[in-house]
Parts: sequence; C-alpha cells; structure tokens
Amino acid sequence: MKVLVTGGAGYIGSVLVPALLDKGYEVRVLDNLMYGGKGLVPCLINENFEFIRGDVRDEKVVAEALKGADLVIHLAAIVGYPACKKFPDLARTVNLDATRLIDKLRDKSVPIIFGSTGSNYGAIVGEICTEESPLNPVSLYGETKTEAEQHLMNSGNVLCYRFATAFGASNRMRFDLLVNDFVYQAVRNKNITVYEKSFKRTFIHVKDMVRSFIFGIENFEKMKDNVYNVGSDKMNYSKEEIANEVMKKVDYYLHFAEFGTDEDKRNYEVSYEKVRALGFDTEISLQQGLDELIRASSMLDIRNEYSNI
Repeated sequence: MKVLVTGGAGYIGSVLVPALLDKGYEVRVLDNLMYGGKGLVPCLINENFEFIRGDVRDEKVVAEALKGADLVIHLAAIVGYPACKKFPDLARTVNLDATRLIDKLRDKSVPIIFGSTGSNYGAIVGEICTEESPLNPVSLYGETKTEAEQHLMNSGNVLCYRFATAFGASNRMRFDLLVNDFVYQAVRNKNITVYEKSFKRTFIHVKDMVRSFIFGIENFEKMKDNVYNVGSDKMNYSKEEIANEVMKKVDYYLHFAEFGTDEDKRNYEVSYEKVRALGFDTEISLQQGLDELIRASSMLDIRNEYSNI
C-alpha cells in the first residue's frame, strides 16, 4: 500500500512517517516545509520513502501527489488557537480549502483518514463529550477543522479522528502545546502562571496518535464513515492538575492567576469508549510523557512563538 501523508514533516507526521515505513508501507509525503524537514532526514535511506515539496493548496501539486496513492492521511494544517489567530487567512485556506481540494481531486475509492480535533467541542461544561455531542468551536482553529471534518464526512470513504490535545517529544518539536509548554517553562524559566486553572482538557501522546493512524489503516473498512474521539478517559485533566503533576517532577514557582483570562476558551471532558470498543487504547501515561519532556526541555532551546497559557 502507498500512503500519502500531507503535512508529513510536522509534529505528528515526523513520528508517523518512520512508523509507517517500519510497517512496510510505501510513504509519500507532501509538505511545504514551513517548519523545516529535519525530522524526516532518517527516512531518506528508505527506498519506500518519497517526498514532494509543495503547497497543499496547489491543485497541480495535490493532483501529482495523489497519483498512485492507495490511502491519504491528511495532517496538513495550521494547528492551534495562537497560530490560527496570527495567520487567519492562511488558517482558512490550509485547514478548509485544501481539505476540499484533496477531496475533489481524489478518486473516491481512495480512503482518507483525517486528523481532526477535540477543539471542535469548544466549551462544553457539565457533561462528557461523545461523538454525538453538539460541536461548539470557540476558535478559528476549531471552526475550520469542524467545517473540514463535516465536508469530508459528507463525501464518504473517510475516517475522522477527533484527537485529544497532543503532547510529547517529536522529531519536529513543538512547545506551543499546553503540556509541552508547561514543562518547558518549568524547566527553563522556573515559573508558570496559569489562567482559569479549572478548565479541563484531554491529552494524548504523539506516539499514541501514530498508533491510532496505523490502527485506522488496518481497520478502515469497519471504521469508515465514522468519527472517533481518540485519546483516553484516564487523560482528562484540568490545567491545575497538569501544573501540579509537573511540580512533582520539577521545582518551580507556580502562580494561579485570579484575574485575567486564557483567550483559548476550550473546556471539555471527553469519552473515548467508541474507539476503545474496537480495540484501541493509549499506552503512554502523562507521567511518562512528562519525564520525556523534561529531558527534551533540557536539551532543546526552542523559542515558543505562540505561547499562550
């Protein structure tokens, strides 16, 4: 099977692509290398790896990338509240328009696995979100991903994953993710200020995200034309709980702000029973991920240009 991975040089893709190659798949990556391509350098030795440098919004480039592909994993996106706020036009064209373009150009017999997001739920307090819960995105990121997901679901032969918030180390490291950011600030700056400490999120390690994509390929026929929350019920945490877990491992000053707000208003708790019933569950705990991130924060010196605790 030849798998096309859009955005394959990114945070998730640079972990996913080597895993797919290890499984024996042929892998073609389409990426514009906005954040560089160093994460894929170890893949160059593998004869089953192919790279196309190009824009996922370019019809000619996308058509070329789709040739001979047996399945598409669509990751290319402007990810997260801060980045989408900073580049709103780019967010709309990449997250939504490019998704429509891929769907238009693919043969409908070619499956798509779409990396959607739990951000689609927005702020739902007092209940646990299932795949049937109403969507209430509270950011441009959530809005564009919700529209893209709905477009693909209407098209068919699609599997959509609403992922929990990612964390953990990647070959293309990001420190603008909440857990990653908390650890980096604790290790490097020795202090964290947390707004709206009771707001809840749910989390998934990037390697478990990769496992879910492989699970989706292997079980596509029984999963297709459905949306699945992907994460673990054991990984629902408030921001206060995350900060306190970090404090068990790192000595730093923690301040819970009584005034001021977090512009990212997501606040939800999610059920993962639907995907677990099919046999998928996460393996990496928050505590394991924190240990990894503490080591990564000590090694890497990366400016967090979208920091917004």
